[in-house]
Amino acid sequence: FGIASDENFVITTTNRKEITEDNFSELVQGGVTLYLLQTVDQTLLSATKERIDFLPHYDTLVKSGMYEYYASEGQNPLPFALAELIDNSLSATSRNTGIRSIQIKLLFDDSQGKPAVAVIDNGRGMTSKQLNNWAVYRLSKFTRQGDFESDHSGYVRPLPVPRSLNSDISYFGVGGKQAVFFVGQSARMISKPADSQDVHEFVLSKEDF
Repeated sequence: FGIASDENFVITTTNRKEITEDNFSELVQGGVTLYLLQTVDQTLLSATKERIDFLPHYDTLVKSGMYEYYASEGQNPLPFALAELIDNSLSATSRNTGIRSIQIKLLFDDSQGKPAVAVIDNGRGMTSKQLNNWAVYRLSKFTRQGDFESDHSGYVRPLPVPRSLNSDISYFGVGGKQAVFFVGQSARMISKPADSQDVHEFVLSKEDF
């Protein structure tokens, strides 16, 4: 890399965890992206891009939530799909010490290229690894295996509160991907972890598949 012998540097994951001799085997696994930086908290000079490859079940997009939503006893299924998206925000904001803010915006102009539904919250944010894992199909947010870093990691069901305030409002529990592709053709998630200066963006579209 052309690093001078007297120059200090660190190697980190995209979550800014420094790679050391002790944690190398734990953090450096197949397909992981690493940063070579002067310091762990160094500001990136430009955006980085990473392609996520995984083999999804064909039902991931073909039948996303269709069975559950259309079997909703004749009720309008759209509120159930929105509930799945709001459920994610309720989980993300469950440990906020201040105000929990969740906004739902219906965008009918071309600001996003086409009409869109935006759910915005002030939760703890997701790391790049959590966004990556969000693409994995049919993994319960409460039962994860090994060192799988969940988009709901750290979530604890709150003490008895109105159902509207905890993360159990999703009617079918089929997850955000099913909700997204029931409503539209693509998902874009933008997130900044609370303890990081980095902003991560993830795009999953039916066209890509």
